[in-house]
Amino acid sequence: MASHRRPKQPSRTRVTVLTATAAAAVALSSQAAQADPHQSKKDVKSEVDKLYNEAEQATEKYDGVKEQQDKLQKEVDDLQDKVARGQGELNQLRKGLGAVASGQYRSGSIDPSVQLFLSGDPDTYLEKAATLDQLSGKQAEQLKTVADKQRRLAQERAEAASKIKDLTETRKALGDKKDEIKGKLGKAQQLLNRMTAKERAAMQAEENRANRSNERVNLGDDVPASQRGAAALAAAQSKIGSPYVWGATGPSSFDCSGLTSWAYQQAGQSLPRTSQAQANAGTRISSQSALKPGDLVLFYSDLHHIGLYAGNGQVLHAPKPGAAVRYEPMSNMEFAFGVRV
Repeated sequence: MASHRRPKQPSRTRVTVLTATAAAAVALSSQAAQADPHQSKKDVKSEVDKLYNEAEQATEKYDGVKEQQDKLQKEVDDLQDKVARGQGELNQLRKGLGAVASGQYRSGSIDPSVQLFLSGDPDTYLEKAATLDQLSGKQAEQLKTVADKQRRLAQERAEAASKIKDLTETRKALGDKKDEIKGKLGKAQQLLNRMTAKERAAMQAEENRANRSNERVNLGDDVPASQRGAAALAAAQSKIGSPYVWGATGPSSFDCSGLTSWAYQQAGQSLPRTSQAQANAGTRISSQSALKPGDLVLFYSDLHHIGLYAGNGQVLHAPKPGAAVRYEPMSNMEFAFGVRV
């Protein structure tokens, strides 16, 4: 029998994440000019860091919308497949009634109950037929099955239409958030382009030193929060040096919550996608002194940044565009609280 499963529609929302190098291409290098003499390298770096921070805030929102979109897409696909299968089953029921009608027509009479097949309104016919006592028990059961199937199909089609509307709105929100991130990164690159080559080289050297800090960091001898926390931290440590890419969840590049969710997945624990959602993934720890290696660490009042506590006041995280997964002193950021998964 032919399959009535509806083929999957290709997702039009699959978004290609931009690496820091691709983001840099947003600004045309030909437009680069000498740095504003009234704006120091320190001022430029401060403004660039601010834009990167805003881009990360937008990235966490993007991740949340993307997760919602993926969930809706699956629900839509499942509903559409269900409708297609239901329609196939209904067609088979109608085909059976049609065979009965054909046989009765050839014998010179059509049972009034079989008129259902031609009427297209099983509920109305059932009411009339029941009043006239024209249906046998078996016929009534068959006709009720068709009527119930039609009602369920109508409900499922309505539900699918509602989900498709939600999906369309979510796709637009995703596109808007993507544009916001690209805009922030583009503005940051424009500021960098206004610096002299010497100033840019000095700033890059500073970033390189921060990335190399992993070679000499002292993590102390704290006992991990749990065996699972130790496994998650070990997984994240294996990705030191991997680039920050917004929207990325590994295994070769990450954003901040992408790294923590990937690390815990390797330890056998599923975490929500965004830092705000991961904040509710376990027991909150308000004091930095109570943190143990493997605990999640949230930063800033809106919880838009997250990492893994590594010990001795160090956090292992995917910091920002242009940076690599690395250790960094927690004191460099605004600590909110920790979470023991």
